[in-house]
Amino acid sequence: MQILRHYAGVPQPLQGGVFALGNFDGVHLGHQRVIAEAAAVAREMGVPLGVLVFEPHPKQFFFPDEPFFRLTPFRAKARLLESLGVDILAALPFDADMSRKLAPEFVMDVIVNGLNAVHVVAGYDFRFGKGRAGDAAVLSYMGEMEGFGVSIVPEASLDGEAFSSTRIRERLGSGDPKGAARLLGHWWTVETHVRTGDKRGRTIGFPTANLALEDHVQPALGVYAVRIELEDGPFKGVYDGVANLGRRPTFDKQDVVLEVHIFDFEGDIYGRHAAVSFIDYLRPEQKFSGLDALKEQIAKDSARARALLAATPAAFAGA
Repeated sequence: MQILRHYAGVPQPLQGGVFALGNFDGVHLGHQRVIAEAAAVAREMGVPLGVLVFEPHPKQFFFPDEPFFRLTPFRAKARLLESLGVDILAALPFDADMSRKLAPEFVMDVIVNGLNAVHVVAGYDFRFGKGRAGDAAVLSYMGEMEGFGVSIVPEASLDGEAFSSTRIRERLGSGDPKGAARLLGHWWTVETHVRTGDKRGRTIGFPTANLALEDHVQPALGVYAVRIELEDGPFKGVYDGVANLGRRPTFDKQDVVLEVHIFDFEGDIYGRHAAVSFIDYLRPEQKFSGLDALKEQIAKDSARARALLAATPAAFAGA
């Protein structure tokens, strides 16, 4: 998959494609329908399949002091889009200049003169241009005027519930990773680097890989059954584990850390990139009277997580 960071001076081989338009935070099942429609048109026309997103997310540009809200930071989003067969990812900078473009200017500058798109596909609620003034009707009209095709994908739902990044955040915030995965079509995953922690876990028989959420949305604090993928190095692979996401009140800590105990694993993975998939929620975080009580509970959590993961397919199969 080729990644474009600017719409000016796009190389000729990357022009003339079919582009799906949107933020695609989470790349959930609704997003996947938009991309699937674009893929079908691209195949029929024999041209590349592209996706256009903004980096940073426009909400981050306009509200930089708000808490992190993204389901999929750029690296995770790119990985998911590539798995869907996307040929070109146009990750355009959302800056002051972009924020001032009127809807017609955006179409002419980016879609027509920049990407030279032959067809675009968007969801029914896609908005663009200064003040979010552009919508599906404006996009369709501009397509007619400028000679590119436009497809608008209607709202999609599962059992009466519309696919929505907001709803997925709500599921995660309420400790329902399975419900979130049901709307995503894949497990929700935190991708970050393993960092040095207090190394307290190894002293009680449960060593942990410590990770920061960084620019991911914060789900409910507590204990989860997880799978962790190490993407490179001598320990490359996918492992089952149990994780605590929280402030570690037993030790009077305040910062939120993701600590993953990987089952039956020994190895130095400090600094490695890891992807932690949240499979099931076991319990809220709690404060223990001492190390013995903590160790006893971790053993119970580990046994329960092992059983849940043994019954869960390696790849998400729906819920």
